[in-house]
Amino acid sequence: MKFQRLLRILTTLGIALATCAVMAGAQASDPLPSWNDGKTKQSIISFVEKTTKQGAAGFVPPEQRIATFDNDGTLWAEKPVYFQLLYAIDKVKEQAPKHPEWKQKEPFASILKGDPKKALAGGKPALMQLIAATHTGMTGEEFQASVKRWLATARHPETNKPYTQMIYQPMLELLKYLRANGFKTFIVSGGGIDFLRAFAEKTYGIPPEQVVGSSLKAKYEMRNGKPVIVKLPEVNLIDDKAGKPVGIYQHIGRRPIFAAGNSDGDFEMLQWTTTGDGDRFGLLVHHTDGKREWAYDRDSHVGQLDKALAAAPKAGWTVVNMKNDWKVIFPLGNR
Repeated sequence: MKFQRLLRILTTLGIALATCAVMAGAQASDPLPSWNDGKTKQSIISFVEKTTKQGAAGFVPPEQRIATFDNDGTLWAEKPVYFQLLYAIDKVKEQAPKHPEWKQKEPFASILKGDPKKALAGGKPALMQLIAATHTGMTGEEFQASVKRWLATARHPETNKPYTQMIYQPMLELLKYLRANGFKTFIVSGGGIDFLRAFAEKTYGIPPEQVVGSSLKAKYEMRNGKPVIVKLPEVNLIDDKAGKPVGIYQHIGRRPIFAAGNSDGDFEMLQWTTTGDGDRFGLLVHHTDGKREWAYDRDSHVGQLDKALAAAPKAGWTVVNMKNDWKVIFPLGNR
């Protein structure tokens, strides 16, 4: 009886192991396991195969395989507002005891009263005041250390997840798939370059030298006998809309052959990428899943997608329908 029972256990275990092996093999043969099979997924795979197969008509040398990705709304979520703004808000609250005048001064007064919408009603000048107060006067190393501390403890206001868990699993797979095929992946974001560099390598596998973003001016000076780079409250580059191709030109020096975004802020980057010679690929992430993430496009106050969505069919850009094209959205479950 004991022998028969042991035999049954071993047989069951063998079947389970065989099943796991089959599943693992299937996943290994599928470079994008979190993407549903269909036109969107196949268009990506076809482009990669066409541009990386030696001797093929569309072959692109490895040094020219440049892929650029927006960050907010493309690689990680951007609701209810851009996460860098939430960082700035938290820093204002943290620094408020040293600035009693902020209680009577906008945009800080509204931030401290819990009304960020009113605080930002002042537009770009109000935003620049927040950035100047929370992003400047310190060295680059001090700023990045501050961002890392914030990311280690801060939680998303709606999901209560760490912000680095609000990233898109299908896009992580896409980054990995492109790199496995000789592509060099870059972030090209309207977000701050120093903010992004604090987490991009650990989160996305993209090193700091492959991050392009909005930037402030900086200066070299000596502090306590040591040379440092200090962040200044002056705009150097707004890496959004028409600024994105400029940022790519200045930082990368090559026109991408693959570009991904999710909003009208990415329109010029996709346009510049896909109008070059040879095979090109433009990808738009359309937020259509109100249950697992957020559904928004033309009327959204962040990540507005109108002009680019209308232009996509004629431009030949692939539009990702998050609800239909992605099996999962976040690595550790939905919001």
